[in-house]
Amino acid sequence: MSALGAAAGVLAGAAGICVGYLIAGITGPVGSPVVAVGQLAIDLSPPPVKNFAISEFGSHDKLVLQIGVLVVLAVFAAVIGALAVRRTRYGLAGIAVFGAAGLVAAGTRPTATANDLLPTLVGTAAAALILIQLVNTAGQMRGGQARDGQRGRGPAGKDRAGTAPADDAPATARSGPAGAGPAGARSAGAGSPRTSAVTVTEPRRRFLAIGATAAGASAVAYLGGRLLSERADVTAAEQALRLPAPASPARPLPVGSDLRIPGLSSFITPSSAFYRVDTAIVLPQIPPASWQLRIHGMVSRELTLTFDDLIRRPLIEDYITLCCVSNPVAGPYIGNARWLGASLGALLRQAGIKAGANQLYCTSFDGFTSGTPVQTAMDGRDALLAVAMNGQPLPVAHGFPVRTVVPGLYGYVSACKWITDIEVTTYASNVAYWAQRGWTAQAPIKTESRIDVPNGQAAIKAGRTVIAGVAWAQHKGIDAVEVRVDGGPWRHAKLAAVPGIDTWRQWMIYWDAAAGTHHIEARATDATGYTQTSLALPPEPNGASGYPLVTVTVTG
Repeated sequence: MSALGAAAGVLAGAAGICVGYLIAGITGPVGSPVVAVGQLAIDLSPPPVKNFAISEFGSHDKLVLQIGVLVVLAVFAAVIGALAVRRTRYGLAGIAVFGAAGLVAAGTRPTATANDLLPTLVGTAAAALILIQLVNTAGQMRGGQARDGQRGRGPAGKDRAGTAPADDAPATARSGPAGAGPAGARSAGAGSPRTSAVTVTEPRRRFLAIGATAAGASAVAYLGGRLLSERADVTAAEQALRLPAPASPARPLPVGSDLRIPGLSSFITPSSAFYRVDTAIVLPQIPPASWQLRIHGMVSRELTLTFDDLIRRPLIEDYITLCCVSNPVAGPYIGNARWLGASLGALLRQAGIKAGANQLYCTSFDGFTSGTPVQTAMDGRDALLAVAMNGQPLPVAHGFPVRTVVPGLYGYVSACKWITDIEVTTYASNVAYWAQRGWTAQAPIKTESRIDVPNGQAAIKAGRTVIAGVAWAQHKGIDAVEVRVDGGPWRHAKLAAVPGIDTWRQWMIYWDAAAGTHHIEARATDATGYTQTSLALPPEPNGASGYPLVTVTVTG
């Protein structure tokens, strides 16, 4: 019976989740129970857990989280069902806990409204209804089995009263009233096999019918929710968008900016391969026609811009490298792209920054916040409200329709995707999302390098070979890269050309590799004269540091 209870609980839980997903297709994805609980889990995760998820699962971390939430909910639902078979109120109490968790998760989102509570409320009601029906039917099955057992024969041919059947009694006595024979007595008796089978089989059929109906309704609800969410998808709007030509085009790439060495990261990272690290389980879907940006706070003139207002401004195009603060030494969470957008500094000057303001408290459509230094955004670098990436409108995963891009700062303080609000304020007055979790409020990118070739994953042959990689020191520029093997002397690498100081820079050097196992290290020096440190530090609280190291096996 515990198996039936577990099945009842899982079916009820699935119904609750799928019905909630369907309602969220109407009210918005914020209230979807799985999404809301997953977002709360992200918010409550300490930095080491976040770093582990990013390092192990990369851009698939959100999918893994959702699968984990579903597995936990399935186990919880099975336990609820097993308890409900004993006492229905135990199961309903468990569902109430499930509903309360969903309400808290949805209601505490920064952008939550009363409508965002509806998916959990309706889903919880559906789960309770299904559970009651299944548990009651399972109880009838149990009752039928108990009655059947009580009416059965005991050991040694005795009935439950302990009396042996009177086989030598007169036939008329055994035949029963109205002259019924023994067969008639058995068919009319309460303990007959036919009655017992009916007692158990009918509830079993009912249980299967209710379970099948619940499963079917869950599938229909899920498909309906998916259809509603796809109707809100803005991919078509992204693909149809035509942007004006830049008033200030990017410089032509100089000859030799890409060394085109197999295995070396290309100078321009394709949009499809650009790293994605953010807190959004469900990507915000914002049509350009409905997008607005409000600039307010410590300003002389509050501004509100539509998307059309923004792209009518002079647009600037530039090559800019972005890096995530979670990137370990020599990690993959960095990329270089050609961005197009309006000058953030020009907009701030139009608004008029008041004395004492030192932070741009930027808020995303989904409530995420980042804090960009005012001085950095206004010191003349190409800080952008970006609308395009590599010659195309921003992909939805990278902030469509508008995001910030500020060279020289880690992404969590400079790259607010799906931006809708900028409050000019102070760091003392407003603490952004990751600063609340212990990361440094202001985060200039550290001078770093990476070895791409060889990568150490496969042996190479002895002889003359290439060591190559990339180095970065955004808004300072890379002046030199050095390489050493097995702790030997540092040797200067050849540097690729670059169009400016806000991008990474490729480098390469030849090496006469001898058979054996070797350790290759690199270090970069930026245009200020600072050389990358050997001090190994983790990403938190303001970015990793240390020399990249590749161990390679050379065969003769």
